[in-house]
Amino acid sequence: MHEVENSPAVDAVGVAVVGVPLRQLLIAVGEPLVDVLAAPRGFEVEVRDVVIVDPEEESGSGRNGDFVLVIGARGRAAARLVRAAARDSAAAVAVKVDSESDARALRDTAIDCRIALLGVRPEVRWERLESFARSAVDNARLTTDADLGEALGDLFSLAQTVAAMTEGIVAIEDTASRVLAYSRSDDEVDELRRLSILGRQGPEPYLAMLREWGVYQRLRAGEDVVRIDERPDLGIRRRMAVGIHAGTQPLGTIWVQEGKRPLSEHSERALLGAARVAALQLIRQRTEATAGPRFRENLLTGLLDGLIDAQSVADNIGADPAKPAVVVVFTLRPPDASADRSELELQRAEMTSLISVHASAYRRSALVTTIGSRVYVLLPDLPERSAVASALSLTREIVAAAKQHLRARVQVGVGSAARTLDEVAESRTEADRILDAMTHDLRAEIATISDVRAQVVISEILTVLQGNERFRDSRLAVLHEHDAEHGTDLARSLLAYLEAFGDVRGASDGLHVHPNTLRYRVRRAGEITGIDLTNPTERLSAHLQLLLSRRAARR
Repeated sequence: MHEVENSPAVDAVGVAVVGVPLRQLLIAVGEPLVDVLAAPRGFEVEVRDVVIVDPEEESGSGRNGDFVLVIGARGRAAARLVRAAARDSAAAVAVKVDSESDARALRDTAIDCRIALLGVRPEVRWERLESFARSAVDNARLTTDADLGEALGDLFSLAQTVAAMTEGIVAIEDTASRVLAYSRSDDEVDELRRLSILGRQGPEPYLAMLREWGVYQRLRAGEDVVRIDERPDLGIRRRMAVGIHAGTQPLGTIWVQEGKRPLSEHSERALLGAARVAALQLIRQRTEATAGPRFRENLLTGLLDGLIDAQSVADNIGADPAKPAVVVVFTLRPPDASADRSELELQRAEMTSLISVHASAYRRSALVTTIGSRVYVLLPDLPERSAVASALSLTREIVAAAKQHLRARVQVGVGSAARTLDEVAESRTEADRILDAMTHDLRAEIATISDVRAQVVISEILTVLQGNERFRDSRLAVLHEHDAEHGTDLARSLLAYLEAFGDVRGASDGLHVHPNTLRYRVRRAGEITGIDLTNPTERLSAHLQLLLSRRAARR
C-alpha cells in the first residue's frame, strides 16, 4: 500500500488527467446517496476517474486517484476490495452498508489502509451514484479548458467581454433587478443605466414600465433576445436583453445599452452565449455559498451518529481530536396549539441562524447541524477543566439573544464533556436525554445532567420497560380497559396520587376533584387491579407502569 502521488496522472497518450477534490465530489453527490465513513487523508485528495469493480476481481480494483464503486459485496464482505483499492492508490471507495456495525468495521479497515470510505445507502441504485460522480469529475475537466476558464471569470470580466463584443454598455442583474456586475465605459449612459448603477438596482418607476411592456415576462419565458426601442422622452436609449436560465428557472438578466455607436451585428449571438456562461457562473456561486456549510453539517451528523471517524472531521474543521468537546442541543419550546406551521418553521430557521453565528464566533471549529426539530452544536477544543462551563457560558448567551432578538423561546440540553472527539456521540446522547427530560418542565431553559439526573434515570427505565413486554404488568392494562369501558379516570387519579407521595389533598387539587373523590378512586383502583398499595415495591412498580402509559399516550 502506498500514498497517492501528488503529480497529475496521465492518460494513454500522455495528456494530464485532471481530477476533482474529494470534497467537491461529495458536495456534488451528497446526501441522501452516501455517508462519509472515513477520510484519513483529508477531503482535498484528488479523484480522477470513476470505476466499478466486482467481488470476483482479484486485481485492477482502481488506479491512482480512482473513485471505486464496489458492486456485489456489502458490508464486511467488501473489506478485501477496500484493501485492494488502497493498494492500487485509489482515492476513495464506495460500499453499500446495511448496519452500523458493518459501517464501523469497514471504517476501521479504511483508516488502517488510509483510503477514503463512503457508505452507500442500501436503497441507492449504483447507476445513479455513478452518474452523479462521473458528472462531477467531468465538470472539473471541462472547467480547465482554456477558453471556458477565461469566460468563467468573475461577472465583471464577463460584462466587459460582452461590452467589447457588442460595442455597447453592459449590466448583469439578478431576478430582483439588483445589479451584480457592469462594464466600464467612457461612453454616454442613459438615465436608466445611471440610476441602476448608482442604486445597485433598477429604479422602481423604470422597472414598473418594463413590466408593463411585458419585457420581464418575455425574458423569463426563454432564451430569446428582447429588444427595447429608444424612448428619448423617458431618457431611455435602445437596448437589448436576454434572460439567464438554469433549465426553466430564471437566474437573472444581461442588459446591453447602445452607446454612441449602434450595437454590433453580432450582439444577439454574443448575448445568447454570455447568458449561458453567466448561468454556469451564478449556479457555481450559489452552490459554493450553500454546499460548503451543508457539507460541514453532514460531517457533524455522521460524527454524532458515530459513523465517521473523528480524525477526518478534526482535519476538516481544524480541531484537535485529542481535546475535550461538548455537544449542546437546542429546540423551540412547544408552541401553542394554534401556532401556524410556517411561523414555526420561520422561528426554527431564525434560531438556527442565531446559533450558528454565536457558535462560529466562539470557536472557528464549531459545527452546527439540524436533525429533525433539534439543532446540535459541537464545541471542540475546550479547556480540560472547564469544558462544560465554557459550553454553558455560550449557551446562556444564545438563549439571552433568542429572547431579545427572536420571537422564539428555546430549551437547551448540555451534554457532559467528551474527553476526545471520538466520544462526542456519547455527549450527544446525553444532551438528547436531558432535553427529553426537560419537556415536563417548560419553565426550564438550560440544563445539564446534574440538573435532571433523576428524570433521565426514570426515562431510561421507562425505555427498558417499553422495549420488553414481559416486564409489563397486565393488571394496569385491566385498569386502563376499565376506564375506557366505563368512562372513569382511575388510572390518571392513581398516578396523581403516587406522584404526590400519597398527599391526597395536593393530588386532588391538581385533578380539581374533592379529596374524598380521590380516596374513592384510589381504593377502587386497588380493588380492580389487586395491587397492594401499602407495599413500597408494588407502589414503585405501579408508578413506573403508569408513567409508561402516559408517555405512550403523549406520542
